Amino acid sequence: MRRKIVAGNWKMNKTPSEAVELVNMLKPLVANDDVDVVFCVPAIDIIPAIEAAKGSNISIGAENMYYEESGAYTGEISPAMLTDVGVKYVVIGHSERREYFAETDQTVNKKVLKALEHGITPIMCCGETLEQREQSVTVDFIRQQVKIGLLGVTADQAKTIVIAYEPIWAIGTGKTATTEQAQEVCGKIRECIAEIYDQATADAIRIQYGGSVNAKTAPDLFAQPDIDGGLVGGASLKADFGAIVNYNK
Repeated sequence: MRRKIVAGNWKMNKTPSEAVELVNMLKPLVANDDVDVVFCVPAIDIIPAIEAAKGSNISIGAENMYYEESGAYTGEISPAMLTDVGVKYVVIGHSERREYFAETDQTVNKKVLKALEHGITPIMCCGETLEQREQSVTVDFIRQQVKIGLLGVTADQAKTIVIAYEPIWAIGTGKTATTEQAQEVCGKIRECIAEIYDQATADAIRIQYGGSVNAKTAPDLFAQPDIDGGLVGGASLKADFGAIVNYNK
């Protein structure tokens, strides 16, 4: 049985002092021994968030990192910087990074490999636009994202990765893929993993759904056989996040 993982992606929200307030507010609400709980926060919030989360079940993750160890990369953050302060997870290849900051499947792959090298768990994102869904190329497109993102990743490494399926048309729009749509694509992702590696690896890897996940939709989504939790945007900044984490209670 795969352990559920619910990660909040704060995006570009919350100052360091606000981050501490939010972590302290959410700590008692997200207590659930059956679920891995991750807050992926802006870089400037990482250290205060880690301090605020001490003694709780919350792990702090980053929203991005670069694929070089160090150097003349103004504005970037390295994996060693993240591990030095205790970061355990990093979101890689979010659709907003692809759309606004020109990230590609190839750069996503480089980041995945570098995160694994440093013992950081990548939350590797994939997802289609509304146009791609309407043209019935969703599965082909996502298979490409997954296959290129995992180039050079061993089966043992792949078992530790989290894949987040986020249909772009459902991010921040209030629209949510139906439970059936979400399960169908997450199932296809697992089939793709089995093709790349083997069934044991496919059975081990955790696949999240993301895209306007809320307390109402979480129980049905997380009950699906191939959905192992959620990558949550706006709702992770509210008390409702506690209800999402405790979907099973």
